[in-house]
Amino acid sequence: MAGPAPLVLTGPPALAPLLARGALLSPFKRPRSDAEFPRTRLVLPGLRVDLARLAAYERVCGFPTGEDALPVTYPHVLGFPLAMRLMSGRDFPLPLLGLVHTSITVTRHARMPASGTYELSVHVEGLVPHRRGTEATVVTEVRGGGDIVWESRSTYLARHRTHGLTAAPREAEALKPLPPVAEWRLAGDVGRRYGAASGDRNPIHLHPLTARLFGFPRAIAHGMWTVARCLAAHGVTERCHLRAEFRAPVLLPSTVTYAARDGRFELRGREDRIHVAGDVYPA
Repeated sequence: MAGPAPLVLTGPPALAPLLARGALLSPFKRPRSDAEFPRTRLVLPGLRVDLARLAAYERVCGFPTGEDALPVTYPHVLGFPLAMRLMSGRDFPLPLLGLVHTSITVTRHARMPASGTYELSVHVEGLVPHRRGTEATVVTEVRGGGDIVWESRSTYLARHRTHGLTAAPREAEALKPLPPVAEWRLAGDVGRRYGAASGDRNPIHLHPLTARLFGFPRAIAHGMWTVARCLAAHGVTERCHLRAEFRAPVLLPSTVTYAARDGRFELRGREDRIHVAGDVYPA
């Protein structure tokens, strides 16, 4: 079976117009798991990393700065504008407003120099029913020298009535609680700082007033910031595989507990509520 048709871009799309387009089209979307979705694979060749933005990202996430190596989560930032171009389009059936990033899996196959040149590709793999609505899977691949050096799968949930068309709820894993490693006090501007570094200026992350428009009492941290912050503390091997689930939003400001043992990690809030849970191990 043929893969998605490639569409080669000459540069990364600007995020602000895409977010605006997605917001305007959202009220007209009628999400369902059997809907058609875009079959295009966006390709961006000859990509060079903006080292100033990379340094800002490293600082806000807690990664070491100045090394000639991309943090394991940074390719997601590079691919995000392409993903937004697909998900903000008329042919994407889920509304961009209210879309929740629920999980990500990443495999890094090789070291990725910050000074390197890469080819990005992003496509929508499909839609599946979820007990709370419909979930889309977006695949991002990064090639260096013709070989895939990094790849990810992100799931995004649109909540809506399912009318009985639901996936079986996943059973909770019977895992022992992880021991606490550190307590982090998160400032109220973390969302604005990460948004400036990553380009993801979703209003739910920026200010309490804009977050309240979407039902949050305060601004919430980006899910990918929480994962990056955990991995910066945990450490990863050059070739690695990681998985993370976003279970509950992190309100800003707040105090959270980073817990880890062996390859597992968690970010917990009050009353040991788990915000993020994941694992990472050598590939």
